[in-house]
Parts: sequence; structure tokens; C-alpha cells
Amino acid sequence: MDIRYSVNPADFKRYTTEEIRREFLIEDLYQPDKLVAVYSHVDRMVVLGCMPVAETVPIDKGLDVWKNFGTTYFLERREIGIFNIGGSGTVTADGTAYQLGYKDCLYITKGTKEVLFKSDNSACPAKFYMVSAPAHCSYETKRITLAEAAKKPMGDPVASNKRVINQFIHPDVLKTCQLSMGMTVLEPGSVWNTMPAHTHERRMEIYTYFELPEDQVVFHMMGEGSETRHIVMHNEQAVISPSWSIHAGAGTGSYTFIWAMGGENQAFDDMDVIPTPDLK
Repeated sequence: MDIRYSVNPADFKRYTTEEIRREFLIEDLYQPDKLVAVYSHVDRMVVLGCMPVAETVPIDKGLDVWKNFGTTYFLERREIGIFNIGGSGTVTADGTAYQLGYKDCLYITKGTKEVLFKSDNSACPAKFYMVSAPAHCSYETKRITLAEAAKKPMGDPVASNKRVINQFIHPDVLKTCQLSMGMTVLEPGSVWNTMPAHTHERRMEIYTYFELPEDQVVFHMMGEGSETRHIVMHNEQAVISPSWSIHAGAGTGSYTFIWAMGGENQAFDDMDVIPTPDLK
């Protein structure tokens, strides 16, 4: 498992492009019949990717759970949100099978001992994108479809950021300990996933971009509002966003992204907006 440590914003100002990518960018999440995991010390969030092809893959494949988490199984003191961004597949949680089609989501509660991933068709494998957060209480494991997600239209075509925020793992949809996740879909012709930019002093965020043509990129903006940087990202890559960093992206082509948050609260509007003219 790849471990990423917290970064001081004062040190970040001196980072090269290579150093920024090494600390925050997550590549190659989907490898045949493997579980890829990145542990971030920012709020102790874990990003995982799984693409089962010929095998049924357990959530702890290749992990030393005791060494990495100090527990006897992965979700002993964690909760997890799972999105399928590939072909149809099945996630089995403690013996109960949940069918996940494209853009379906599954929340699995703390205390679930066994989680298995399987694709319905090896020629078109599922791609399970996951984010896990520490948890101190258990709720209900639940599947959420795009139609069941809470919808929040945002933005304006004049500002090139008209979009719909689909809240899947959110207090308006189901109870969780601290994890929140959702999917934002840009309207045709929009390229910005948010403006004005903002930070979450009390929460961190993780983004993954997908549905991006292979020959196109997203310029993901990060850093303090007075000292911005960018990471050039490709399809199905993820990025860690600390609480002190803005998080916004402009694409050279259309894209969709999944956001995940963890921290002090689950108040969606708990953000510190930075007026666009003040960005540097």
C-alpha cells in the first residue's frame, strides 16, 4: 500500500511539478485482479481501486491489515463508499451480494468483515473506485443508484460551470459516520467543475476524474488561494486535496468526477469561498 504523508502549505510553495504529482496524484488504480490502495495521512483517508477480471478479489488482497491499520480486518474501524465506473459487477459484503451497474454506488458500514469484488463479464470488467474513512459507529450498508441520489443543480453556462451535483453518500440520503461522496456531472459546453474556488478548513477532499477522452486532460487546480498550482490529470486518475487547498478543474474535453470528503462534519455548505479576482 502506498502511504502519503501530510504536507505543510508553506513547504508546498516550493514543490516542483514532479513533487506535487508524487505527493497528491494517484495513478493506475485499475489493474487486472489486483487491489490498489493509497493511504493518505490527511484525515487518514484511503483510496482504493479494483478491476476484477478472472478472479473474485477480496478487499484485503495484498494488504497487511494489522500492519497498515492495526485491526484484524479492513472495515473493523472503517466505513467505505464504492462507485462502479466500469462494466457491471457484484460486491458481496458479509454474504450479501449487491449488483452495481455503471455509476451505481454502495456504502458499506463499519464492522463488515468480508468484502468481495467480481465482474459480470471479464471482457468488460467492473472498475470499483473506493474511498474509506475511519468510523466509530455503524449504520446500514446500502446501494444507491444515480436516480436515488439527491440532485443539486449549480453554476451558469455563461461561467462555463453549469453542473449537477449528485449526492450519494450524504446526510440527505443515508446516515454515515463521517464519509460523504457524490458525483458531479458537467452540462455540455461547461469545462469548470467549480468557481468560485473554495477550501474546507474542517474537511479534506479526494477527487477522481473519469469519462475523459484518452487524448484530453483536466487541469486540476490546487494550493492556497494566494499561491495556486496545478496538476495535469488523465482519465480515471485521482487526487488528494488537503483542507488548506482549493480544488477545481478545467478540462480540455468533457468529464465527470467523483468527490469524497471526510473530517469534522458533513455540512455540504461548510466551505470558505475565495472570490475569483483574489486568486493568484
